[in-house]
Amino acid sequence: MQTLHVVLVEPEIAANTGSIGRTCVAVGAMLWLVRPLGFHLDDRYLRRAALDYWAHLNWRVVDGLDEVVSALGRDRLWSFSTKATRAYTDVSYQPGDALVFGPESRGLPASWLSQRPDRALRIPIRPEARSLNLANAVAIALFEAVRPISASP
Repeated sequence: MQTLHVVLVEPEIAANTGSIGRTCVAVGAMLWLVRPLGFHLDDRYLRRAALDYWAHLNWRVVDGLDEVVSALGRDRLWSFSTKATRAYTDVSYQPGDALVFGPESRGLPASWLSQRPDRALRIPIRPEARSLNLANAVAIALFEAVRPISASP
């Protein structure tokens, strides 16, 4: 079983996805890409950002978020959104949990977030900023989630 999973729903920017793949390799997380993708998997920006890490990445492309839910279970998914009220640091992450992020331009749909508001998290930022770059947000959340797991015996 993977320690953690990162789920990118309809990612739009190849360079972000490449950087996120590198971060996943660094902590041993699996990367899920939910179609449609805003780029081709052989995109040069994806390759440039991922460097030689992509060969070490455990990843999977699926046609819908329902495939991730079927594979991991809805209770294992933590959804990240600027609209959530609960801080990402107020959670006890467990091995096998997944961190779910929406597209760069619009985030996760309200219909998804409303299904499990107790599983919606935010990274607190100042009101002058609408959001963080996706690769930065994933890195912040993933390293917070892996911290207590990697500290366990």
